[in-house]
Amino acid sequence: MMVPATVVAGGIVLGMANGAIAASFAVSGQTFKVSASKLDGDGFKQYGGVVTEKDGTPHPVAISEITDAKLYDLCQSVDASLPGVPIVLTINAGGDGNPAKASGMLISMDSLEGDAVFTNIQIGRDATDLSPEAKAKSFGQSADKVVITDLKQVARSTSAGTFTLTGLKLKLNIGASAKPCF
Repeated sequence: MMVPATVVAGGIVLGMANGAIAASFAVSGQTFKVSASKLDGDGFKQYGGVVTEKDGTPHPVAISEITDAKLYDLCQSVDASLPGVPIVLTINAGGDGNPAKASGMLISMDSLEGDAVFTNIQIGRDATDLSPEAKAKSFGQSADKVVITDLKQVARSTSAGTFTLTGLKLKLNIGASAKPCF
């Protein structure tokens, strides 16, 4: 009896790692910022969706899936301020030409900026052709490859099958040094 359950669980984990199944969890309701000098990704899909807080509060988002990504000079920041005390938690990785790497990456975001180059892009696809989680007849786009330089993103969640943070530096910045990535 445990063998079929293990096979099913393993298939779900494998599907999540390959970006075939979206990881489902309640979002915090707080956004975070991500910047990178360059994102180099293979297997790009994008469509609209909704993420939900634990109390049921919905947030419309743009969902991006990237099969394999390299992020150079990655910075992630979240505002953790207390009343009267500015606090920002930062994570840096992927510097000195050694990128952070992610596979099966799924990002739910509010905004994205940068200079982008898409290879073999298809715009206006039915989003359910890209993800079974998408709303039928909704807008979607896909590309074989995406390169975004000077990336600036405000996100609500990120998940990945594997996320390798080369040269990881996590820091709690308090007071005058409490600056976000951008």
